[in-house]
Amino acid sequence: MKKTSTRLADGRELIYYDLGDDTVRDAVDRRPLDATVTTSEIRHDALLGDAVAVASHRQGRTYHPPADQCPLCPSEGGRLSEIPDSSYDVVVFENRFPSLAGDSGRCEVVCFTSDHDASFAALSERQARLVLDAWTDRTSELSHLPSVEQVFCFENRGAEIGVTLQHPHGQIYAYPFTTPRTALMLRQVAAHKEATGGENLFDAVVARELADERVVLEGEHWVAFVPYAAHWPYEVHLYPRRRVPDLPALDEAARAEFPQVYLELLRRFDRIFGEDEPPTPYIAAWHQAPFGPLEDFEGVTRDDFALHLELFTIRRTSGKLKFLAGSESGMNVFINDVPPERAAERLREVASS
Repeated sequence: MKKTSTRLADGRELIYYDLGDDTVRDAVDRRPLDATVTTSEIRHDALLGDAVAVASHRQGRTYHPPADQCPLCPSEGGRLSEIPDSSYDVVVFENRFPSLAGDSGRCEVVCFTSDHDASFAALSERQARLVLDAWTDRTSELSHLPSVEQVFCFENRGAEIGVTLQHPHGQIYAYPFTTPRTALMLRQVAAHKEATGGENLFDAVVARELADERVVLEGEHWVAFVPYAAHWPYEVHLYPRRRVPDLPALDEAARAEFPQVYLELLRRFDRIFGEDEPPTPYIAAWHQAPFGPLEDFEGVTRDDFALHLELFTIRRTSGKLKFLAGSESGMNVFINDVPPERAAERLREVASS
C-alpha cells in the first residue's frame, strides 16, 4: 500500500491509498472553493446522559446529484470533483459537510473505488484488503488527535438507509466522547467480569454462538453469526477469533482472510430476497474500543473490548422495510419480525456456489 496525503482547495486533507508503490499523485484541486465553515456543536442530554451533534450547516450538503455530477468520482476534463486525480484505488478525505468538526471531532469520507456503478461486494479481494488497510490507518491516525476518544468506520448503502450519494463509499466518525452504544457494552462487560470472577463477556458470547444454530460463516480467523437477540430482520456480527480491541491490533493472518469472508457476507446479503430484488440496503458498522479513559467502567480496560463488525438491513421481506416506530423509537425496545434462527438459515442457503 502506498499512502499519499495532499490538500484540497479549501484546506481539507485528502489521502490516496494505492495498490501500486510507484503510483504518483500530484494532481491539484482546481476548484475555486472558499474555506469550509461548520457549526458543529455537541449538546448533552441531561435526562438520558447521551450526546447530540447539532450541525445546521449540513442542510446544504449535496443531495442525490446525477451520476455525471457525482462529487466522489475522479475529476475528468472539465468536471471537477472532491478527488483531483483522474483515477484512484481508495481515497479518504475530510467531509465538506461534517457532523463533527474541530473540538467536536472529525468526519471523513472513504471512497472504496473510482467506479461509480460498483459496490463493496463487487470489489476484488485485493481492493477490499486495501479498504481494510485504509480503515486501519485512519483509526490509528485519528486516535492521536487530542479531541478524539472513539473512531467509528461504517458504510451506509442504499437510498432506503438515507444515502444521498450513490457512489460506493463509507464514512469515519471520530467522536470526542465514548458513544452511548459502546458505553452500554462496556457496562455489561464490567458487570459480567465482576459476576464471573474475571470472564470476558465478548468471549462468552462468541463461544455460545459458535455452539448454536445461528452461525452463518466460519473461517480460520473470523466467525460470522446472527446474534441470539438480533434487533434487525437480517443482522450478522463478524468477529475475529482472536479478541483484539481495534483494527490496528489485527494480526496479518486475520487481515489476509478478512476480504474473502466479508465479501462473501455482502454477496449473501444481496441474495437474501432473490435475484429480481434491488440491491439490499444495509449498514455495516465497525465497533472499536474507545481510546479515552475508561474510569466509568470499573475493572475494564481497552483489551477487554472485542473488535467486531455489525452488518444489518432494514428490509424485512421483499418490498417491505422495517421501520423504527413507537416501541423502537420511543422506548428503544426492538421488535424483530424475523426469528434470528430463520435469518441465519436463509443466509446459509444463499451461499456462493
